[in-house]
Amino acid sequence: MHTATSSYEPGMHSSAPDLSTANPRRVLLEPTPVVGVRFANGRAYLEMEDGREIGAPLSQFPRLAGASDEQRAHWQRIGRGFGVHWPDVDEDLHVAHLLGMSD
Repeated sequence: MHTATSSYEPGMHSSAPDLSTANPRRVLLEPTPVVGVRFANGRAYLEMEDGREIGAPLSQFPRLAGASDEQRAHWQRIGRGFGVHWPDVDEDLHVAHLLGMSD
């Protein structure tokens, strides 16, 4: 018979914010690395490691707006994963910028 046990051990800590004591605005604005990119309905979306997705109108990024699907699909992470670069159109998006923070 298998008995479920907790993986918690004294001294172990999670990197997840403690929502009971954390400033809710800071938790929502805390950037995490980008793991994916998608485009839909005239917007560019960055999919973040913690499951959140942030987006902005493509009209704010004319080079991406005019890029082909193939060019948009060719992206790479930059800045320790907190940004994305499209070399074919020389465009960058940064999580901090999309969250309204300085980058």
